[in-house]
Amino acid sequence: MLLPELRKIVCAMNKELPANGLVTMTSGNVSGRDPETNYVVIKPSGVSFEDLTPECLSIVDLQGNVIEGELAPSVDTPTHLVVYRKMAHVNGMVHTHSNYATSFAAVGMPIPAVLTAIADEFGGPIPCGPYCQIGEEQIGEAIVANIGHCPAILLQNHGVFTVGPSPKAALKAAVMCEDVAKTVHLAMLKGTPIPIPEEEVQRGYRRYQEKYGQK
Repeated sequence: MLLPELRKIVCAMNKELPANGLVTMTSGNVSGRDPETNYVVIKPSGVSFEDLTPECLSIVDLQGNVIEGELAPSVDTPTHLVVYRKMAHVNGMVHTHSNYATSFAAVGMPIPAVLTAIADEFGGPIPCGPYCQIGEEQIGEAIVANIGHCPAILLQNHGVFTVGPSPKAALKAAVMCEDVAKTVHLAMLKGTPIPIPEEEVQRGYRRYQEKYGQK
């Protein structure tokens, strides 16, 4: 079996999606890229998260050819592959329709940088890209064109996509995106959220990236 360790990681991160309330039924997926082979491990299409095992995951190359796996890969595979082909630093990707973040996507609105958590994790507003047809490479192209340095992006009328240097990092961005979206939504019910000045956003982002956690 190819890439057994990456299979375990991607399987575990997929199971974190329902555990964190980011998906319903079989929607949503996590993938991971092996930097040495450029093979991508991704959730198979339509399989429930509780039934996932490392062995049942699909492995594809960057052109979408199935390298290993008896089940068809996610229908979102073309999106993931565009991102992996064009963003060399990305080795993990997540897609969800999590409620609060997707509510911003439904109105075509970025999530503004009105919380220190947004500054720390995302380095600015979480952008909202344009509407794209599902099923082809348009979504991946829109992600690449609009995500900038942010690890998360909303796509209008669709949902949330996050990226990172690993599947775990991409999952963290997805969890954080939904968390801050909920808080900003609640703040908007009370009044107009107060933007953090850009210089403070960048200061907070640098501090978090350079000093948070164990180095």
